[in-house]
Amino acid sequence: MNKVARVLFRYFVKGMLVVVPVGAAIFLMYWAVASIDKALNLSDFLVDKTGKHVYIPGLGILNVVVVIMIMGVLVTNVITEPIKAWFRRWFARLPIFAFLYSSIKDLTEAFVGEEKKFNEPVLVEVNEFGLKKIGFLVQKDLAKIGLPGEVAVYFPYSYSFAGQVVIVAADKVKPMDKSAADVMKFVISGGVSGLD
Repeated sequence: MNKVARVLFRYFVKGMLVVVPVGAAIFLMYWAVASIDKALNLSDFLVDKTGKHVYIPGLGILNVVVVIMIMGVLVTNVITEPIKAWFRRWFARLPIFAFLYSSIKDLTEAFVGEEKKFNEPVLVEVNEFGLKKIGFLVQKDLAKIGLPGEVAVYFPYSYSFAGQVVIVAADKVKPMDKSAADVMKFVISGGVSGLD
């Protein structure tokens, strides 16, 4: 009986190693899509004959895709540089909005813009005992803020998309011969995947 229980437990653990990551990934993707869809579904405007709100699955996601495409067309073909400058000046007058807008804009551009920021993975020697951290070089020259010979490195946290920016001496930073996507996956997974 004890042997059977051990075999069953081993099967359970192996099954868990497959089911938990797949289930968690599917759940997180479903939760994110469902949350966006529910928030932007416009069901408040759609009412049936009995007066109940009509929920159309996928309408919120479709709204997001359409708005993004329309903005892409407008920014590419219609909105000129003077109009963009006017909007930037107008946003600058709203302190909290300007801070949030510029932070989110910079973060978005860092991942999907023309000048991706997290594309240079580096290994940084942190202390005299040989402790090293993996990060991404985000600023190569800090002379503008009075720190010549120093660089800014972003260290993402494991199991999170948060992180911290640390200023270190340039000679403590060593480029890594791996793709940025693999290194990001390695760090975010807590070091258990991404460097295959």
